[in-house]
Amino acid sequence: MVTVLTERGEAEVGGRSEGDALWLSGADAERATGWVLKPEGFCFGEICVPLPRGRENEFAKGGEVNMAALWRHMHRPAVHSAKGDVWMLGEGAADRGAALANLEAPDFTLPDLDGKLHALSETRGKKVFLTTWASW
Repeated sequence: MVTVLTERGEAEVGGRSEGDALWLSGADAERATGWVLKPEGFCFGEICVPLPRGRENEFAKGGEVNMAALWRHMHRPAVHSAKGDVWMLGEGAADRGAALANLEAPDFTLPDLDGKLHALSETRGKKVFLTTWASW
């Protein structure tokens, strides 16, 4: 089993690490990342990334897909633990930069002191001051 961490969350999948390669079944890759291998390349919804010609075996072979190779091809970080049992497939710097440029925080929901849930999206269009704290 391999633990895959992405912006979508954490997924425990059957897979194997080979050095800097993360080989998953197509179903596990889709469950962990949302990306699907199609004839036109790897697709996430309507967005498709074609495989480089002549390098198809680096990305897919024998019914498995190398998600680390796809991530690096998209200029996103893909790192793993020393044992290869935990992988982090991160968001690219360009995507993070674009999110920071518009100064719009991602939506989240938290309870107030009475337990009532409030989503940040409820305040869109209003000025909001966000502050965080951590004990470390």
